[in-house]
Amino acid sequence: MALTTRGGGAGGGDPAKAPSASDPSLGFLTKRDTEVKLPRATRVKNKTPAPVQITAEQILREARERQEPEIRPPKQKITDTHELAEYRLRKRKEFEDVIRRVRWSVSAWVKYARWEEQQRDFARARSVYERALDVAHRDHTLWLKYAEFEMRNRFVNHARNVWDRAVSLLPRVDQLWYKYIHMEELLGAVANARQVFERWMAWRPDTAGWNSYIKFELRYGEVERARAIYERFVAEHPRPDTFIRYAKFEMKRGEVERARRVYERAADLLADDEDAEVLFVAFAEFEERCREVERARAIYKHALDRVPKGRAEELYRKFLAFEKQFGDREGIEDAIVGKRRFQYEDEVRKNPLNYDSWFDYIRLEESVGNKDRIREVYERAIANVPPAEEKRYWQRYIFLWINYALYEELDAQDMERTREVYKECLKLIPHKKFTFAKIWLMAAQFEIRQRNLKAARQILGNAIGMAPKGKIFKKYIEIELYLGNFDRCRTLYEKYIEWSPANCYAWRKYAELEKNLSETDRARSIYELAIAQPALDTPEVLWKEYLQFEIDESEFGRARDLYERLLERTKHLKVWISFAEFEASAGLGSEDSESEEKKSEVGYQEQQMERISKCRAIFERAFDYFRTSAPELKEERAMLLEEWLSKEVSFGDLGDVSLVQKKAPRKVKRKRPIPTEDGSTIAYEEYIDYIFPDEVAQAPNLKILEAAYKWKKQKTGDDDE
Repeated sequence: MALTTRGGGAGGGDPAKAPSASDPSLGFLTKRDTEVKLPRATRVKNKTPAPVQITAEQILREARERQEPEIRPPKQKITDTHELAEYRLRKRKEFEDVIRRVRWSVSAWVKYARWEEQQRDFARARSVYERALDVAHRDHTLWLKYAEFEMRNRFVNHARNVWDRAVSLLPRVDQLWYKYIHMEELLGAVANARQVFERWMAWRPDTAGWNSYIKFELRYGEVERARAIYERFVAEHPRPDTFIRYAKFEMKRGEVERARRVYERAADLLADDEDAEVLFVAFAEFEERCREVERARAIYKHALDRVPKGRAEELYRKFLAFEKQFGDREGIEDAIVGKRRFQYEDEVRKNPLNYDSWFDYIRLEESVGNKDRIREVYERAIANVPPAEEKRYWQRYIFLWINYALYEELDAQDMERTREVYKECLKLIPHKKFTFAKIWLMAAQFEIRQRNLKAARQILGNAIGMAPKGKIFKKYIEIELYLGNFDRCRTLYEKYIEWSPANCYAWRKYAELEKNLSETDRARSIYELAIAQPALDTPEVLWKEYLQFEIDESEFGRARDLYERLLERTKHLKVWISFAEFEASAGLGSEDSESEEKKSEVGYQEQQMERISKCRAIFERAFDYFRTSAPELKEERAMLLEEWLSKEVSFGDLGDVSLVQKKAPRKVKRKRPIPTEDGSTIAYEEYIDYIFPDEVAQAPNLKILEAAYKWKKQKTGDDDE
């Protein structure tokens, strides 16, 4: 049943005036509105049951959800006061039932009160609000609804009473104060509004409340009152933004000196505040607007000295823009350097072990050229020693010392400080765990540049004694060799070899020194000692140089003996081939220098045949070794035959190619399974196998395989490579 009535109720209007049926304000429905329209009967053509059955409850529920007009209850007409009273009684009962169920719901109370207000029963509506406050007096929205109700119906004193109670009970809800003051302003009661503001300020609200009070006074032209409120405001909230607002207030009214005094008070009071950067920027911009450029520059510089680097980013940016506008080139460069200095200071403050930041910071200071500041940054940087004594942590750190020493020597031209830097650096490094050869060598080279050879030798000697490294030995020997001190070089080589007996480089260079000094016996003895070592890092290089040394000395017998000794140690294919090539060329000079007449001599032919026979004998020995002692190395044997064949071809008419060809293997493609982790053979791979003639002769069954191979070759094509 719907009702759209307007009339008096129990608490509002004239009870003597009862509504009548002819009163259009009651909004009675016509016959057309109350007529129930039934749906037109439709003929069912298909009477078979549907696959999905629908219950009557479901149909009603869906109809209710759609709110079809056909199933809505018809509207009731109210024709007299008894029906109206009955309707009101029923609605009040419904509201009371709802409140009884959800008495904590503010919206339920508000709906009830608004319905009573619509019925013009203000006493009942007020009673509902009061009952609601007994339940939810901490809900400020309820107070707002209550006060708006009183104001809407022009009960001003009632509204004031509600606002007083609300702000007394909930003084921290700013909206209540704002609404209260707004009502007083609407009524034109400025004094009352000011009194409410004073009550509010006693509760020490946030900045928004104070700003509202100031704007209120300014709306009515009370400048002195606003200034007094600002004084109380900055005393209550001493923050940069409040002082800036106060100064702008004075500046807007042309009070430049007052505004400057406000900024000065703020700068003295809030120099260490977290937001001091904002205050100084505003102060400097104020002086810019007043055409006080020097004052503004002084403020910027004072602020950069006071504000921590981590919070001065905006300050540097503003200062740079200021110098670009008002300063000269030197001032602009100082501002740019200051900004970058701030960035590096922030980085090294966050992570003092970030040496890349220190390098960038040092380069910046070196570009400026202030020696004291450069040395200060260097000292601060090298003071951050890596926490762990592991070389990987020190590798970047040690370059700080290197750069420091180079700066003192090359830029500052202070040799004593350079020497002290090297000394302190060498003292700091834990040489028992690791060292840096670069520092030792740079310190020694510095002393050499200062013509102090004794100090350089002392540094390198200490390096060898405390932390010997290959680089130090090499450089020390190079220095002494350049000076012509060969005895010192021998001593250093002996210490080098004693420190690292497996280092072939040391043995080779020592022997090379003696060879260059024409000390053949010494060089041979060094080579003999070297190859006698139980372990070497690159023995093949050492043997090769020893053999070449004997060949260069034309000691072919010694070289032949060396090859035999080497074959006792290893039967590698390259050794056999090198031995054979040696026998083929032993005793030969440069072919270009030999005349045609010499080549035709009988003695030369005999020597050539002897060399060829010796070379062929080495190839025969190698082939027999791979055939008998290492039959599994078929590929090496095949490579040996290829080298042998090429050598026979190089002999020309004296060579015998058929001797090698009859031993040459045949290449056959075969497949073998690829083993997996579980032992199964899923895939196969192709490989080249070599079948040698001697193997065929020893295994009669291979003849059958050879015949099958020839047959397959005729049928499917050649399978040999």
